[in-house]
Order: sequence, then structure tokens, then C-alpha cells
Amino acid sequence: MSAAITLSAPARPVDGVVTLPGSKSYTNRALVVAALANGATTIRSALFSEDTFHMADSLRRLGIAVHEDPAAETFVVEGRGGVIPAHQVELFVGNSGTTARFLLGLLTLGQGRYLLDGVPRMRERPIQPLLDALVQLGGDAASVNGTGCPPVHVAANGLLGGVATMAGNQSSQYFSALLLVGAYARRGVDVEVVGDLVSKPYIDMTAATLRAFGVAMENDGYRRFRVAAGQRYVARDYAVEPDASAACYFLAAAAILGGRVRLAHLGADSVQGDARFADVLEAMGCAVVRSADSLEVRGTGALAGVDVDLGAMSDQVPTLAAIAPFATSPVTIRNVAHVRLKETDRLAAVATELRRLGVRVDEQPDGLVIFPSALRPARVETYDDHRMAMSFALIGLRVPGVEIANPACVAKTFPDYFERLAAFTGADACFAF
Repeated sequence: MSAAITLSAPARPVDGVVTLPGSKSYTNRALVVAALANGATTIRSALFSEDTFHMADSLRRLGIAVHEDPAAETFVVEGRGGVIPAHQVELFVGNSGTTARFLLGLLTLGQGRYLLDGVPRMRERPIQPLLDALVQLGGDAASVNGTGCPPVHVAANGLLGGVATMAGNQSSQYFSALLLVGAYARRGVDVEVVGDLVSKPYIDMTAATLRAFGVAMENDGYRRFRVAAGQRYVARDYAVEPDASAACYFLAAAAILGGRVRLAHLGADSVQGDARFADVLEAMGCAVVRSADSLEVRGTGALAGVDVDLGAMSDQVPTLAAIAPFATSPVTIRNVAHVRLKETDRLAAVATELRRLGVRVDEQPDGLVIFPSALRPARVETYDDHRMAMSFALIGLRVPGVEIANPACVAKTFPDYFERLAAFTGADACFAF
């Protein structure tokens, strides 16, 4: 893909149904669980992206067969019943946080020595809380450079299990990493949350994945989680739910362009936290229709400002920030300090790029205040962060001349995003060096 992309303003309001790729979060969870099951699991409607590539590739390097058919959106994983066949492997996870964290839990179940590493930004992303918890559970995992970040060395001899404590204010992925492998620890796992847990819906997604493959997880009010020893995942045919995180860009497009978008196969009973982004748009003045198997948002005209806690759907900070300048009053985003540890510092990056476009922004330690503004064209830097690119492309649907740098970074979770967005909105996509 070219070095930059510009999207033109559509000639008319949007109107249509969007079929989304599979959830990255569910796909990577299912790959880990299927690897631990005994027998072949078929994962359907799976996401094929950089993040899921790194997970599938790592499992193969560990000796677990993973067959893939991208055209059919299907993985077949030949689970080894909790056994990690390879005893000495180096794994590369790119900048995939779910892959890095979930694999660390999995590696402690093996017998051998493993090294996990990623791109330079991954070497800046903290993983020490998970390492400390694994040590509490009898594992041997350490940051090679003593930075609390990858590369990480694991000397594995199975996982004893027991009780661990972790602060809840950094990443729910640390907790999911332990819960995904808890049934295969000799004593199970019992994880206590210190303080409030961010991104709680992702724990619900972990619980749903465990349950789908036959393992129970106890949740004591998001203060303590338990997975009992001796349970085993059952290989099965598993369908991945559409990605609610990807859905939000199309919902936001309807909000700022007017018109209607309906998301197929993403219903009101989804536990994905980002599906609640429709509630935010509703508070801003959009009309929302929910059913058991779909979600519809209609832009109704002017958008009102909101003051919203996005702690449970923090991936949507850039999305809401991108449409905030079009509101009639300020938009306040709170309780998302942990997004500074994502692919980039998303609070600083969002504030910087909005200001480049002429927007008044107050950056705060745990959020942003964004004011209604007259935007100007500019080239937006994306910091190799897929969500920056996907979100700021929305502004280009309203403001002529907005260029999105390094659009190829969307391959991390949504490789054909720009093509789908242009097709849905009727915008022209112009690629340029």
C-alpha cells in the first residue's frame, strides 16, 4: 500500500449493511484454547491479520499444527491436550499485545526454554505485572534486559498454579493470559485484582471462550477470578463473532455523515465491550436500533458533546476523538490512562494529530477534552498504530485534503479497512507517495 491515503467526502449519506471481519480478540483466544484442547478444532469466521498471523505462526513453531484457509476465513488447529511439543524456540510476535501476553501463559506449561520478542515498540510495552504473576504461580519468566518489557525468557517446567495478585489498572490481557491456561496448571489459578480492573468486558470474552470449549471460570465481581485444575478444553467447531472494535468506525461514519449503517451478526447480547460504543453515539444524538442479531445506528443531524468513561472500551478513544470536533459542545474522555501503553501513547498521539488539524484539545493524565473546531487539511501521522489510521480516516470523510500516513498499518487487525470504508461510504480513496 502507498505511503499515504486520502478519502474524499461522500456525495450522499451512508445507507447499508456492513459485514465485518471476525474479532481479533476472540480469534487469538480461540487459537490458544484450541492448541490446548485434545484433537482438531475448526475456527470459522476467523480474522486473518498480522496479529492472528503471529499467534498461528508461534503455535506452529511450538510444534502445534495450525492449518489456515484465509479465503474461507478458517483455521484448523490440531490440539495436543496441553502438551507443548517444542522444547527450545524463539518466538516473534511483532507488536501484538494479545499474542505476547497469551503466549507467555502458554509457554509456562511447556518443558524447555523459550524466548519471546517483538518489534521495537513491543520492547517498550510493559509486561512485568504478568511476569510477576507467573512467578507467583510457580513459573520462571523474566525480562531479558531487566526493563519489564520484552524480550522475555521462559524456563518452563509446567505451571504449578495457586494464588496470584495483580493490579487491575494496566491491562486486562494480563489476567486473560493466566485464565486461558489456568485449567492446565497443577493447582489451577486463583487471581486477585488489586484496585479496579480496566477493560472488564475482555474478561467476559475470555470467560465465554473458556465456556465454549468446556472449561468453567468463576468471576467474583471482577475482584477475583478462579479456574479450577483438572478441567480440559474440548476440541470443537467454533464460530468467531464479528469484531465490535472494527464495527465502531462504520457506526461513527454514519454519525458524522448522516444516514444509516446496520451491522450484521453483531447483536445486543454480545459481551464485546466495544459494542457499547453505540450507547455513546446514542447519547450524542444518534438513533440506535438493537436486535438479537444486528445493531443499527442512524445519524440524525447535529452531534451533542458527551462526558464519558471509556475505561471499558478504551480502543475507541481515537474513534470518539476523531468525531468529537464535529460535536456542538465539548467531548470529554475519561479513565483511559492505560491507553498510553498501547501500540503508541494514544492520548498524546491523538492530541498531537488533532492539533495538527486545527482542533483545540486539552490532554489530561487519564483522558482528553476535545472542543468543537473548524478543521483544516493536513497529513496525519499514525505512529504505526492501526487504530490511529482507522479513526482519523473518518475525519477525511468530512474534511477535504486530510491524508493518512502509513495506511498499511491497518493490516494489524483489519487489512482491507480502507477498501471496505470507501465502498460503504461511496468515498474515493486516493493513494499517493
